[in-house]
Amino acid sequence: MELTPLRQFVELARTGHMTRAASALGVTQPALSAMLKKLEGELGAPLMLRVGRRLELTDAGRAFHEHARAVVLGADRAAQAVREVMGLEHGSIRIGGGATAITYLLPPVISAMRAEHPGLRFYLREAGSAAVAAAVIEGELDLGIVTLPVKSAQADALVRVPLVEDEMRLILPVTGRGNGVRGGSKSPPAIGGLDRLSAGVGKDGTKSRGFAWKDLEGVPIVAFEHGTAVREVIDRASQAAGVALDVVMELRSIESIKQMVAAGIGVGFVSRFALDEGEGLPCRERRLTRQLAIVRRRGHQPGLAVEAFERMLARPIARAR
Repeated sequence: MELTPLRQFVELARTGHMTRAASALGVTQPALSAMLKKLEGELGAPLMLRVGRRLELTDAGRAFHEHARAVVLGADRAAQAVREVMGLEHGSIRIGGGATAITYLLPPVISAMRAEHPGLRFYLREAGSAAVAAAVIEGELDLGIVTLPVKSAQADALVRVPLVEDEMRLILPVTGRGNGVRGGSKSPPAIGGLDRLSAGVGKDGTKSRGFAWKDLEGVPIVAFEHGTAVREVIDRASQAAGVALDVVMELRSIESIKQMVAAGIGVGFVSRFALDEGEGLPCRERRLTRQLAIVRRRGHQPGLAVEAFERMLARPIARAR
């Protein structure tokens, strides 16, 4: 038995009216009436009786309707499953994030995802956390990677999935003592306090690998743009320590900050994900960290490809904590 007559019968049973069912199905009333007669002929039993202006199911009709409806629902679920698989194989994923996410966290995950599903296409948008969150809320992006907390009047419209704790570390020009970043000028200009920081000696004479906020007084800083989430993390920590940072340059790109530091413009802060093992100085007073999270729109069912990517995104980053 074909599926189309079953769909038509289920709709006819739902409306109990030949004209309304025909209109909903986009067929003519005579065609729908002919379908019912043919169906009853195949089954050898009347399925509906006219009562006034309505059609009501007979006992046989009720028994047939129960199974016909189950078949139609099952077919719809099967078709949806196929569409989801096709979405995974040939769909697209729209993701937004800051410089750390776009440059360092996402590339290996996207590479692994495309190795499994080479037909997938990715659209990446690099922007600050507030802009990424807004784009996810508006449906412009499927997923975002942002710094918590989300600062938006519509923050409740987002589902937040904690991803990883990111530590910001201080980078210095190469001076021959280590802890610096390479590139740019071979002999960067002298920076006040740089030798002390490179040697790991604070203003108080304490020697340990790391820096204290007081060590940065009067030291030029190459910083992220004002108003970005990561800049706010750094500014809050320095202000809490009673230190006003001497910001001489503001940039958005991590690689640009690293190059300017290597050229001797100043010192800077970047994510540990942007550094090699042992590179960069941690804050020895209190770790300078931020919480990164995946955000997606609340109440919106993501496609199979987006769900699979979100699961894959969390795995390698979790191992790097």
